[in-house]
Formats: sequence, C-alpha cells, structure tokens
Amino acid sequence: MSLSTSLRRTASVARKEFLHMLRDPGTLFFAVAIPILELFILGYAIDTNVRHIRTVVYDACRTQESRALLRAFENSDDVEVVGTVDRDEDLAQRIVAGKARVAVKIPEDFSRRLEAGETAQVLVLVDGSESSAAGTALNVSNAIALQESLKRALGDKPLPVESRPRVLFNPDTRSANFYIPGLMVFLCQMMASFLTATSIVREKENGTLEQLFMTPVRPAELMVGKLVPYLTLSFVQFLTIAALMRVVFQVPIAGSFPLLLLINVPFVLAALGIGLLVSARANTKEEATQLVTATVLPSVFLSGYLFPLESMPWVLQPVSKLIPTTWVIDAARGVILRGAGWAELWPNALVLTGMAAAVITLAAVQFKKRVS
Repeated sequence: MSLSTSLRRTASVARKEFLHMLRDPGTLFFAVAIPILELFILGYAIDTNVRHIRTVVYDACRTQESRALLRAFENSDDVEVVGTVDRDEDLAQRIVAGKARVAVKIPEDFSRRLEAGETAQVLVLVDGSESSAAGTALNVSNAIALQESLKRALGDKPLPVESRPRVLFNPDTRSANFYIPGLMVFLCQMMASFLTATSIVREKENGTLEQLFMTPVRPAELMVGKLVPYLTLSFVQFLTIAALMRVVFQVPIAGSFPLLLLINVPFVLAALGIGLLVSARANTKEEATQLVTATVLPSVFLSGYLFPLESMPWVLQPVSKLIPTTWVIDAARGVILRGAGWAELWPNALVLTGMAAAVITLAAVQFKKRVS
C-alpha cells in the first residue's frame, strides 16, 4: 500500500470527523464557549492579593496612643475597620458570626506601659478558617506593631538597616499574571482529553465505530484521522484563550509566544492520547467523563499550579514530575512572565516529547486491541 493511499484514508477519516464536529453545535459550544466562560469566571474570581479584610476593634484604653495605633490599621489597604465593640465577648462573637475576619483589642494599660518603657501588648484575633486572609492579617498586624515600635525607639533617626525588595517579572503581584497562564493550559488539556474520549465513545454507543472497522481504513489511519480534528481545535482554543488573556486580562507576554506553541504541541498530543486511552476503557459518555476528570484533578493539585512544588510532601514531588501539566505550566510561566527562551526551556520540551510519545504509543496499542 502506497503512502499516498494511507494519507488519503487518514484524510477521509479526519474530514468525516471535522464534518461531524461542525454539525454538532454542542461539541463546538463545549470546546469554545465553555472554556471562555470558565476563563472569565476563574480569571476574575481567583485573586490571592487579599485586601480590605473586615476588622472589628475594641479600644479599652481610649488614649491618644491607642487612637494612633488604630489609625495605622485603618490606613492600611489590607484591613478595613467595619465596627467597634465595648466587650471582649463581642470581639469573638463577630468572628464566629463571620461579620469580621480580624478583631483587635487595645487593653486599658496600653498607654501606661508605653510611658513606663514597658512592652505594651495588643490582642489580635484572626479567623483561621480562611488561610489566605489569616496569613495577610498576621503579616499586617506584625508589620504595624514593628513600625510603631521603631518610631518610638528611633524617633527621627534613620534606620540602621533598610531593605529594598524588588519583585521581578510580576512587580504588581497580579494574580491574573500568575494564574491565567496555567489556567490556559488546564482548559486546553481538559478539552482535548474530554472531546477525544467522548467522540469515540459516542461512536461506540451509536454503532458507527464498528462500521469504520469494516472499511479498508487501518487502525493507525483511523486513530490519526480521529486525532487531527481535535488537535486543530485544541490549538484554536489555545490561541483564543491566549488572545483573551492578553487583551482582556492585560497579561503581558515577555517571551516568544511561537516557542510556547511549539512546546505545547507534545502536551496536546499527550492529552489527546489520554483521551484515546479513556475511550478504549469506557463504554459510555458518563464513564468517559469520570475517567477524564480523574486524570485532570491530579494535574490541578500536583502540577504546581496552585501550590509550589517545593511545599509538597517529598513523596509527592517525584509524582508531580510524571505529570505533563507540570512541565508545560512551568514553560508557560517561563515564556509569558519570565521571558525564558529555548536555552532555558529545552528540557521541558524534551520531557513533554517523551511523555507524548509514550502516551500515544500506549494509546495506539490499546486502540489496535480494541479494533481487533
């Protein structure tokens, strides 16, 4: 059999899949509209820069010094004083009721201790049920206490040591700059795996897959023909989300976007291979959906998207290296935020290529067994 004949058969399968995809509004809506909707929802909802934490205060001292300390809290953008109370019980009750995340009490002897040169303590109650708000509240209260202490200790004298930190690549520490490049990868992975798995399973349910098996089309041609449309659709989706990331969310791209597209090729192939593996196991669309979800969830939590890899238990760190998403998220952040080039990212491309080859090979074996 000539190569041209094989290519024609593969193209025929791909054309059939393209036509089926175009005639199915649900597939196109799920592939294009749903990721865009999720991008807007998650892109605006995820914000690790906690601001305006609801704070309630109890000033039992009521002196010039206590009012000055409270003004320091009020002038901070991180906390927002939403009320005052006159009893200790009310402080805890406001936090339990969820009306405040932080409660500050200045004791009666606050000014007297300051005048006597003693340590004046301030009680700060922090709601630990929201870890991000709790961490910010602790940092702010400690910073204000340190600032007030330095004012009293040094007066108008300059600080003996001054730290001038500078944040590289994301100086405004915008959450969108950090999360949306990873979100773009996840949406691409989920759609590629899900569409491939459900499209083949749908043909199983309709009985049309068996009809294809009886044609002269070989298993390899059938598999490639099935994957090409979804590979194309995945890149259209990736480009659409990237354009929205740049235009709507104003995320700058510091490096070469074509390089990121190149590195994304083996990642998408691996995701398509996962979908093909799922289709070999699943017999219904519901089962395929559950299996794809089971592959996506570890990618969310173990890829470094939400938590730094270094903070994970040492047992899970090697596992994260076996997940393709880990490598492509690092590449996406490298290109978009750090301006990394091929010299820094070739290991990511090499690992992703090896993973894609392994997954596609395994999927081809399973698919061939299914055909047989």
